[in-house]
Amino acid sequence: MATPTGLLARVPSTPPLLLRRLAIANLIAQIGIGVTGSVVRVTGSGLGCSTWPQCEPGSMVPVSHAEIAPLHMWIEFSNRLLGVLVVLTAGATLLGALFTRPRRRRLIALACAMPLGVVAQAVIGGITVLAGLAWWTVMLHFLASMVLVWFAVLLVTATTEDDGPVTRTVPPAGRGLILFSTAVLAVLLVAGTLVTGAGPHGGDPDTPRLDADIPALTQLHVDSLFLYLGTLAGTGFLFHAVGAPAGLRRRYWTLVAVVLAQGLVGGVQYALGVPELLVSLHVLGAGLVTAAAAWVWAGTASRPAPAGAPGGPGPAPGADADTGRSLAGSGAERP
Repeated sequence: MATPTGLLARVPSTPPLLLRRLAIANLIAQIGIGVTGSVVRVTGSGLGCSTWPQCEPGSMVPVSHAEIAPLHMWIEFSNRLLGVLVVLTAGATLLGALFTRPRRRRLIALACAMPLGVVAQAVIGGITVLAGLAWWTVMLHFLASMVLVWFAVLLVTATTEDDGPVTRTVPPAGRGLILFSTAVLAVLLVAGTLVTGAGPHGGDPDTPRLDADIPALTQLHVDSLFLYLGTLAGTGFLFHAVGAPAGLRRRYWTLVAVVLAQGLVGGVQYALGVPELLVSLHVLGAGLVTAAAAWVWAGTASRPAPAGAPGGPGPAPGADADTGRSLAGSGAERP
C-alpha cells in the first residue's frame, strides 16, 4: 500500500460505498454489453454500420442508404453507444480505485484490467465488422466479454478487501476442484459459441456460418454442461465435508441455481428452434453463470477489510465470521 503525496494528497479519498457502487455498475455494464450484442446478432443488424470505428465511411452516425434497413442501422449504432457507457463505467471505477487511500495494489490492478479489456474488445469488435461477422470473430468477442465479467466480479470483491494477508477458507484440494470446475466452464462456454457459430443467427443473412453438424455440437455443449454439473456436485460435497463458511455455501447454491436455470433456458431454446428472445436470455444467463462462478472462487479466500470500510477491519463483507479461520491448516498466506 502507498499513500499519494503532493497534489493527489489534496484530492478527497474515494468513499468505500461509492467505489463499490462503481465496481458493481462496471460489472452490470460488462454483462449488459454482451446481451445487447446478442440483440444485434439475432436481429441481423451486425452490419448495420458497415465499417469501424466510423459507422459509415465519413460518418460516425448512421447514414440512410438503400442497402441497409434503418432499423438495423440504429440497432447496431445503439450497441456501439452502449459501448461508450462501458468505457465510462470502467474509467470511473479506475479513477475511484486510484483515489482510494491508502492505495491498494490488487484493487488498482483489477481496476486497470477493465479499461484495458474494453480497448481489447473494441479492437476485436472492429475486426468482427471488417471480417464481415465471421463466426470465429464473434466467438472471440463473446468469450472476451466473459473473461471481463470474471475480473469485474473480482474487482467488486476487492473493493471491500485490503492488501493484507490471505486466509484460505477451503483446503487446497477444494481450490483445485474449483479451478478444474472453472476449466470445464470455459469448455462449456466455448462449446456454446461453436453451436452459435453454426446456428442461424449470424448477425447478417449473408454471413457464412461454421460448417459443422449442429446436433453434434449441441451434444458436445450438453455433455460439457453435465460434466460441469458433476464438478459442482463434487464441490458441494467437499464444502459440506470441510465445514465451509456459510457465506461461501450461499454463493455455491446461487451458482447451482443460476446454472440450472441456464440449462432450462438452453433446452427450451433448442426445442423451440432457437427463437430470438431466448437466444438473448441465454447470453444473459452465460454472463450470470460466469459471474456466479467467479463469486464462488473469490469466496475461497478472504482478506481483512480496509481501514474506514463499513464494519472496520476484519473479514471481507460477504464472508461469515468463521470465514476468517483457515481450513487449509497452514495459517495466513500472502497472495
